[in-house]
Amino acid sequence: MMWLFILLAAIVLFGLSCVYLVCKVQHFYIVKKMSGGIRLKSILISIAICVIGIALLMICLGSVNAVITVVYLILFWIVTSIIFRIGRRVIKRNMKCKVYVEGIVAIVVTCLYMIFAAYQDYGVWQKDYTIHTDKEVGDIKAVLIADSHVGTTFDGDGFSKHLKEIEKKKPDVLLISGDFVDDDTSLEDMKKSCEALGKVHTKYGIYYVFGNHDKGYYGSEYRGYSSDDLVKELKKNKVNVLQDEAVLVDDRFYIIGRKDRSEELEKGGKRKSMAALTDKLDDTKYQIVLDHQPVDYDAQKESGVDMVLSGHTHGGQMLLMKIFQQLTGIGENNQIYGIEKLKNTNFIVTSGISDWAIKYKTGCRSEYVLINIEGK
Repeated sequence: MMWLFILLAAIVLFGLSCVYLVCKVQHFYIVKKMSGGIRLKSILISIAICVIGIALLMICLGSVNAVITVVYLILFWIVTSIIFRIGRRVIKRNMKCKVYVEGIVAIVVTCLYMIFAAYQDYGVWQKDYTIHTDKEVGDIKAVLIADSHVGTTFDGDGFSKHLKEIEKKKPDVLLISGDFVDDDTSLEDMKKSCEALGKVHTKYGIYYVFGNHDKGYYGSEYRGYSSDDLVKELKKNKVNVLQDEAVLVDDRFYIIGRKDRSEELEKGGKRKSMAALTDKLDDTKYQIVLDHQPVDYDAQKESGVDMVLSGHTHGGQMLLMKIFQQLTGIGENNQIYGIEKLKNTNFIVTSGISDWAIKYKTGCRSEYVLINIEGK
């Protein structure tokens, strides 16, 4: 629902943006010269330029990212217009120039901003957290990845390269908090990614939980494999798939893997409550929960688990989208990005190692998370 709302909002903004854009393009000298000062001709030429420009963006970036780019162009154009208007009032004169400076500035700033946003999205950085606990569990080095959506910003081979960098950090355990693949991940890339996981050497192995995209929304015929096929490939490559179950590792810490919230909301299934998952666990052991969507914080903190690791939000994606989500609560996420402690439970939400439909990130960047747990 959140992505549907964002898409509809983007379409509305896109429509308004197109009207604004047509009005602004008429100020360029070349349009004025071509139209000969005839209003209707100026409008038609501006529409043609906008249509061609947007079509090229859609061909190069895809429809969703083209819409976002145009919306941001308009936002920067509005800000630029305001700054130039204030500037003209300050110097108390109207500067006449054949070159439409504010339009050029808006376009250049937009290009630079979107290049930066794509760089933030396609690159992958390491995010570090250090967690202290009074439990006698020693030190644990865990790496968290989520939202790889293989085939989006990297394919199966690209995923393998990122895993090799992660392996250099010598993690004790690798944790995957959902949306490993999605409907557009090919069978080949799915298999390659699973095989890449099978080649990663860690002390205690790899643990995985489903996200809302992993089982697919369009059926196994669409992408050529089912969720059972995915599980089979993961297990074949020694990945521990957890579905509402807890595993005690090295007699020191639990990894509790939850079914995704979408099982209840979208797929007609059920998932266990936090109380049911933790009622028989030894509270002297450190307890780590993998739960794709950060939405059940009250129950999780009351259960007394030590840490909850999630993804799903993509860090809010774009800065303005993140602020909008924080103000409205759309998506019903308890947290959008970062670390938060409630009672004795640490909650970490990662922006994800890749992306899905939107190929831009600002206010966050693609990452994997290195967590150093320091106990007694």
